[in-house]
Amino acid sequence: MTDGVFHIPVIETERLVLRAPRESDFKTFADFYGSERARFVGGPTTPELAWRILAMETGHWLLRGYGRWIVEEKATGLTAGMVGLFNPEGWPEIELGWDLFNGFEGRGFATEAGRAVRAHAYEAMGLPTLISVIKPGNTASMAVAERLGAIREGVFQHERQGPMQVWRHPAPAALKAGAA
Repeated sequence: MTDGVFHIPVIETERLVLRAPRESDFKTFADFYGSERARFVGGPTTPELAWRILAMETGHWLLRGYGRWIVEEKATGLTAGMVGLFNPEGWPEIELGWDLFNGFEGRGFATEAGRAVRAHAYEAMGLPTLISVIKPGNTASMAVAERLGAIREGVFQHERQGPMQVWRHPAPAALKAGAA
């Protein structure tokens, strides 16, 4: 846990700004979590439960000192998704995770943001490795993991979601040697 003081850094890529969650992100957030597209990440759910998810994501920064950023598209200023580091109680280790909101899938944003977050995790935070936890059948997330150079490693038994695939990302040295 942190001492209650934390800062959410801003990360910029060619097309994206990764920034702290804001209350103004809630409608887009709730629309995604209320849709069938959220079936792989605990949805669909109600706006009230989506609010709790957004509050948990924000609180993760306070409790762990890291978390998931809101992904904003530079060209439009629209909230495109959430990408970052996740490690709640009971998780196997720090995860690099991504959720793209409705209308933003299929444009390479998860891969672009994932690379930037992974670089931050390795370079600024000194982490030696990351995993991604993906629900079976989520072929879009598996494709992102593969584009990032992750390799399917095993299974994590989630208490509510059931068996989840664990994908291991290349370590910093492997990335320097030319891995994804």
